[in-house]
Amino acid sequence: MMPISQYLCKVEIIINKEKIHEAAIQFLDLVGNKKIVAFQGELGSGKTSFIHALCSVKKVKDLVSSPSFSIINEYEFIEAGEIRKIFHIDLYRLKNEEEVIRAGVEDCLYSNHICFVEWPDKAPAIFPDETIYVFLEVVDEQTRRLVIKKIN
Repeated sequence: MMPISQYLCKVEIIINKEKIHEAAIQFLDLVGNKKIVAFQGELGSGKTSFIHALCSVKKVKDLVSSPSFSIINEYEFIEAGEIRKIFHIDLYRLKNEEEVIRAGVEDCLYSNHICFVEWPDKAPAIFPDETIYVFLEVVDEQTRRLVIKKIN
């Protein structure tokens, strides 16, 4: 598959809860080596569940959970024989860009590690140009539509 950076238009993936792992594999193939993915969608649209599936594909051994209260969860996985990190960031409880910066989110975004960020609209100015933006929406109780859009 061609990396997302080669697409000029949006890409859609339909996610069924029973096949979320396969959707996560397809997504990671599409985004290639992009490190920062910002997830947007209503409460209950499946952002955390999909990030959990992405971490499963990356073979994260840590407990993957919502960082709603901790703001940033850090997970490790092994790739090419080296320990790598994933930062799972949830900005929902933060009020503005100043709080986001004080929480240390910028350090994660510019760390050269993978960052999966929920609710990026809380501080849109801090995201690097290479950020991949993903929109999740509910189709029905078992199905979500994921739309990948590269901004820039």
